Amino acid sequence: MRDQSPITSSSSATNGRINELQLWAVREGLRRAPAAPLFEDFCRRLIGSGVPLWRAFAGMRTLHPQWAGYTYTWRRDHDAVHRTRRERGRAYERDLRDSPYQHLRDAAIGPDMPLRLRRRLIGDGAQRDFPVVEQLAIAGATDYVAELIPVGMVSEAFPDSGIGFSFATDHIEGFGENDLKLIQAVLPAVALAIMSDAAHTIAAELLAAYLGADAGRRVHAGVVERGSVESIRAVLWYADIRGFTPLADATPGPVLIEMLDDVFEALTAALRPRGAQVLKFLGDGMLASFAFVDATCTETCGRALDAAAEAMRSIDRFNADRTRTGKPIAVVDLALHVGEVLYGNVGAVDRLDFTVIGPAVNEVARIESLCEPLGRKVLVSAALAAAVADGKRLEPLGAHVLRGVREPAEIFALRL
Repeated sequence: MRDQSPITSSSSATNGRINELQLWAVREGLRRAPAAPLFEDFCRRLIGSGVPLWRAFAGMRTLHPQWAGYTYTWRRDHDAVHRTRRERGRAYERDLRDSPYQHLRDAAIGPDMPLRLRRRLIGDGAQRDFPVVEQLAIAGATDYVAELIPVGMVSEAFPDSGIGFSFATDHIEGFGENDLKLIQAVLPAVALAIMSDAAHTIAAELLAAYLGADAGRRVHAGVVERGSVESIRAVLWYADIRGFTPLADATPGPVLIEMLDDVFEALTAALRPRGAQVLKFLGDGMLASFAFVDATCTETCGRALDAAAEAMRSIDRFNADRTRTGKPIAVVDLALHVGEVLYGNVGAVDRLDFTVIGPAVNEVARIESLCEPLGRKVLVSAALAAAVADGKRLEPLGAHVLRGVREPAEIFALRL
C-alpha cells in the first residue's frame, strides 16, 4: 500500500490544506501573477501536500487573430512549466476535437454539473479512449483526471470560455481520494487566478492586433484621454493598391479579401523586423511609421528603404504565384516620407483613434498618388533622400506638384 501522508490520511488536514491553497490562489489572482509561474507553483504545492503528481496540464482558448489558445504543461522531471501558443488552424481544431475536454463539453448536462473525468491507465479496468491518455500511459502514467472549469459567459462567438486541467500520476496505486478532493476543491480558485492574468494578456494582445504594438501598449497602459498626443519624428510609409475600385468590381468578395490579406501580410512582414508600427489599414491602403530620434535618423531611413525593397520583392513573388493559378494580381504603390507628426488619441468622446496627424501624413499620401503617372512603384520624398544621401539606391525624378502643397516637391524613386 502507498504510504499515506498526514495530509492525505486525515480529512480535517485535507480541509485545512484546501483552505490554505484557496487563499494562496486568491492572493495570486489579486496581484495578477503570470499564469505560467502560478501554475508551476501550484504543482509544487500539490507535491508538497503529498499528491503523487507526475504531469499537470492547463489549456484555454484566447481571442487573437493568429493564436487559438495557450497551454501550460508541467512535468515532475523538469519541475518547470512549458508554455505553448497554439496557432489557429486544422491541427489545433483536430487536437481539441480528440481531447477529453471536447468530450466533457459534449457530455455536460447543465451549467452546474461538474465537468470532469477519470481514467485508470493500468490493470483490468484500464481505459485509454483518448490519444493523450494513450500517450501518457505509454510514458508511464497510471492514473489520469481531467476537469473543465467554465469561466465567464459562454457565447456563440466564444463558446470555450474556461480552462481545461488534467493531472496524471505514475504511482502504482494512482491518485488517492484525498488527492482528488484537494485538487478538485482548489481548481476553481486557481482557474480564477489564471484568468486574471489571461484577461489582461488577451486585452493587451487584442489592442496590439487592432491598434499596432506600440499604440496598443500605450492604450493598455492608460494613455486614453482624448487629445493626449505627443510630437515625434518618424518615417511615414503609405501603401495603396493601384486601380483597386475596378479590381473590386470584377472580383468575388472572398477572393478579394484573400488577396487583401496576402498583400497586407507581405507588406507587414517587411516591417516587423525593422521596428515599424502598422498604424492602420485604410480599405486597400496601409499607413505605417518608423519613429526615431535625430541621432538615428539616417539608420531609420535606411531601414525603411530596405523594408520597401523587400516588400516589393514579396509582392512580385505573390503576383507571379497568383498569375499561375489564374487569380487577380495586385499592383502596390508605396511612398516614404520623413517629418514631424503628432502621435496619440484623436476622435470623438466615445470613439477614438490612436494615430499620427500632421502635414507630413498628407504629403506622403500625395506622393503615393504620383506612382502611377510616374511609372514607379516606390517614391521617396526629398527629405528622406537627403537623410540617406544614397545616390545608388535613389533616382531623382525632378519636382512635382502635390495636391494641397504650395511648392513643387522633389521626388525620388527607389531603384528595385
